[in-house]
Amino acid sequence: MKKKDMEVYFPGGMRVDAKYKGFIIKTDQPVYQGGEGAVPAPFDLFLASIATCCGLYVLYFCQKRGISTENTTLVMKTEKNPETKKIDKIIIEIKLPPEFPEKYKRAVIKAVNSCAVKVHLLNPPAFEVEARISK
Repeated sequence: MKKKDMEVYFPGGMRVDAKYKGFIIKTDQPVYQGGEGAVPAPFDLFLASIATCCGLYVLYFCQKRGISTENTTLVMKTEKNPETKKIDKIIIEIKLPPEFPEKYKRAVIKAVNSCAVKVHLLNPPAFEVEARISK
């Protein structure tokens, strides 16, 4: 099984950053949670990964068929359970321009349902947490 390592470190305050595939992914907590709110919180990146992945599948779909993505947007809405404070529902709305071919509406929805992030949420990986003392 192939492994990919991501190194997480703590640059100060409520910042928690990650090094992955040559990128630095910066996170911070909002001001009301003790951070500076200078960059997205980890959970915001989680939500953004779902929305942008779905958007990527819209882009792939349109590019493959020579359909312009001008005036096409994707809006992700969430519904939170007031008791658990967790998101119970994610709604993805693909806003298509009037010239989008009607015959492709169902197909573009099917394409979005193939989003890798969404698919992983529906069949999540196993988590294993270890703690080791560095030498």
